Amino acid sequence: MNAENFDLQSYLSRTGFHGVASPDFATLQSLMRCQLMSVPFENLDVQAGKVVSLVPEEIYEKIVVLNRGGYCYEVNGLFAMVLQAIGIPYQFVAARPMTYPVRRPRTHMAIVATIDGEQWLCDLGFGSFGIREPINIRWLDREVRQDFDTFRLTMVSEREYLLQSLADGVWKNLYEFNLYPQEWVDFEPANFLNSTHPESIFVRNLMVVLQTGSGKKVLTNYYFRSVSKGSTVETKIGPEEIPAILLKEFSLSDRS
Repeated sequence: MNAENFDLQSYLSRTGFHGVASPDFATLQSLMRCQLMSVPFENLDVQAGKVVSLVPEEIYEKIVVLNRGGYCYEVNGLFAMVLQAIGIPYQFVAARPMTYPVRRPRTHMAIVATIDGEQWLCDLGFGSFGIREPINIRWLDREVRQDFDTFRLTMVSEREYLLQSLADGVWKNLYEFNLYPQEWVDFEPANFLNSTHPESIFVRNLMVVLQTGSGKKVLTNYYFRSVSKGSTVETKIGPEEIPAILLKEFSLSDRS
């Protein structure tokens, strides 16, 4: 995954990463956290009636230069550019979201990075349910605590992994995936579906999420939630308040 206009130092400045970006786990972990806490998961373009661009140069321009965010293909696509730039091998994987009441196609994109022979699931684009740090593919049926959230990987078949999160003492299914490598072009149909289909959750709902050190900030339609140390405060807002919330809480200046 490469973009001709990609500049690593500009990305590191945009995400607040300090130090030397090396092809090691400490860097991978820090890069993921820095991006999650500086680049919002957001679908403002979809809400504006646009088809999200998968042109790498346009993703870089949107997020790094224009200080925007994006949804899974964009934020994970940008992260793939970073991994390539610093020399960390990776592959895209296609995941089946399991947060819906009915079975869905594999429309979600995630990344599996490899460091010293170990494979790490990285995902910066699953909204308010997403992991906050890489998870080792071999950590099966292990509770993985990440700040105030808990996750686990399990196997549902000999090839299929299932990512879950713990909520109120119950394991919630997030998505299934396998390690069959995907190409960037493979996600074009899913991106078009998510950008345009009238039943797409991204078409039907405004969604903006930004991770924080103690939790996350979430805007869904006319509700703003602040989650800190496991406690949630939810506020109902009017449509006229959305621009101010986007600017104050997510550093997003407009919805264009």
